[in-house]
Amino acid sequence: MTAIEQYLVDTYRATQHGTPTPPPPGRDDVVVLRAARTYGQFRAVLDGAAPGCHPWRAALHRLTRRRLV
Repeated sequence: MTAIEQYLVDTYRATQHGTPTPPPPGRDDVVVLRAARTYGQFRAVLDGAAPGCHPWRAALHRLTRRRLV
């Protein structure tokens, strides 16, 4: 059974029992990935492997720095 099929079965059961419907599959995937990345950056700062800077500033620096080839 796929995730979509299970979601549809769970939604049907929820409506039959009068309980709230479950969230659709994949709704919070981006939030989880961002939280994992942020936690990794946090651990790197605590371990002293990376400087503590804002992620947007770091991304901008990576995009604008000149590459020596």
